Amino acid sequence: QVQLVESGGGLVQPGGSLRLSCTASGITLSIYYMGWYRQAPGKERELVASINGNGRTNYIDSVKGRFTISRDNPKNTLHLQMNSLRPEDTAVYYCNMVVTQSRRPWGQGTQVTVSS
Repeated sequence: QVQLVESGGGLVQPGGSLRLSCTASGITLSIYYMGWYRQAPGKERELVASINGNGRTNYIDSVKGRFTISRDNPKNTLHLQMNSLRPEDTAVYYCNMVVTQSRRPWGQGTQVTVSS
């Protein structure tokens, strides 16, 4: 069974940085249109960044210029570099396919907390 495993979260002060990683067993991430999602308490899960098979990236407005999504294909890993973090970035972050029909079971996610 395919497993998506997110890591790299933590507690960081406003203005700080974190680098999230997503690894997968049983599939090759590079062939999929992949995304990083987040879910804050009391809110719906939202797609914050995506990368297609050609490497084209897309971001929601609130993270543009601060977050960078990338792939490490030899390591079958997806990353999210998050800089200039803000308290409103606090959420559980998940990776998964963007296309609904390709989506796999959600992993446990990784908690990102931005607080002084």
